Amino acid sequence: MVRILIPAGALGLGWEAEALETGLSRAPDLIAIDGGSTDSGPAYLGRGVSKYSRAQTKAEWATLIDAARRADCPLVIGTAGTCGAGTAVDWLVDITREILAETGSHAKIAVLYCDRDPQDLMAAWDRVTPLSGAPAVAREDMLTCANIVALAGAEQVQAALATGADIVICGRTTDTAILAALPLARGCHPGAAWHGAKVGECGALCCTHPDTGTIEIVFDDTGFTVTPMSQASRATPRTVAAHLLYENSDPIVLHEPGGHLDVSAATYAALDDRSVRVEGSEWVIAPHTVKLEAARVAGQGVMSLVLVRDPRYIAQIDDWCASLEARARAKVSDRMGDVPYDLELRRIGLDATLGALEPGTATPNEIGVMAQVIAPDAGVAREVAKTVNPLLLHHPLTAEEPMPTFAFPFSPPEIDLGPQYEFVLHHVLALDDPMDGFRLEVLDV
Repeated sequence: MVRILIPAGALGLGWEAEALETGLSRAPDLIAIDGGSTDSGPAYLGRGVSKYSRAQTKAEWATLIDAARRADCPLVIGTAGTCGAGTAVDWLVDITREILAETGSHAKIAVLYCDRDPQDLMAAWDRVTPLSGAPAVAREDMLTCANIVALAGAEQVQAALATGADIVICGRTTDTAILAALPLARGCHPGAAWHGAKVGECGALCCTHPDTGTIEIVFDDTGFTVTPMSQASRATPRTVAAHLLYENSDPIVLHEPGGHLDVSAATYAALDDRSVRVEGSEWVIAPHTVKLEAARVAGQGVMSLVLVRDPRYIAQIDDWCASLEARARAKVSDRMGDVPYDLELRRIGLDATLGALEPGTATPNEIGVMAQVIAPDAGVAREVAKTVNPLLLHHPLTAEEPMPTFAFPFSPPEIDLGPQYEFVLHHVLALDDPMDGFRLEVLDV
């Protein structure tokens, strides 16, 4: 049996203090928490930085270091610093050193680096396979990437744990790997290990009152049991089963390095009004592959925002945006020539999130039209944005009507967004040895 305590869905989100203490009182074998994901876009991987406040991260990480010491168990974090790039991993290592120095403590720290060298990846390009929906890239494109990472699975995390470290700081991992590694190493049911890891990846998100954060998952040789640590929270068969829909295109199959999880035969039973028992999940072994992620600069960005309240313009906002964009592009071409740039108008309050997939039909009181320009050169991006500026403020629906005036919420309306990043890879790399390309360092601090 393996008992794992998950304080929250990610370091930086916080948790209910009493719930964490309840979990510690149950003698966990491991405390595990995720450090990030690609949810917030490619900039964090491209820049190699965390999205979370350093002060917030340090405060929460100090609490978990102390919690692991009191529980006498290892502390593991995956995808350190939001993106898992080496610079973000080192950022958390530095924070860890600070905490240990300030508390007069010492610890053995295992650091798993998941970065890929572009030249090495190019040499292994015949072992790279695109996933469905992957962008068209060539091996030479690797040289344009700011950071490339491979998502570690259970084997790489197991290697880090096997060092006997008190604290394990991992670069980019699958969300499940840090939870599945120890149950698999100790001979728990492999299907249960991966299924329970998927359910527990985001802490109490698989329960009611998800903001309480902390849950416990107990793995054994036939299944796993989920229990929230907050008295306000409950796990139910529905909330637990539903988590296979979360960030997963198939609610039955979950692909991980070295195989896939099949939950088609899984059963979910309430043990009481707060805990759920799951059995019947199966792990199907396959050749070992790791997913690759990379980001690069797509251009320099400038943004403007205008607020439109006139009911007539709101009713015809599609026509207004199309007319405005056509006129803006004509002006840019006339005054700047054939310069490369992208111009996008997003209608905030109408369909800025889902675009053509928006199912809503309500007419809002106002719409914010956000113009975003991305160009290889920052000066070109600013010039295009300034060309668009007077049109956002005064462009009429028809040539005959009086010139309208809309509202800029700030002055100047152009905001320099700096480098704008894009994801490059949605591919997998086949490995003969799961540790190929991963680097493990052990520090005594």
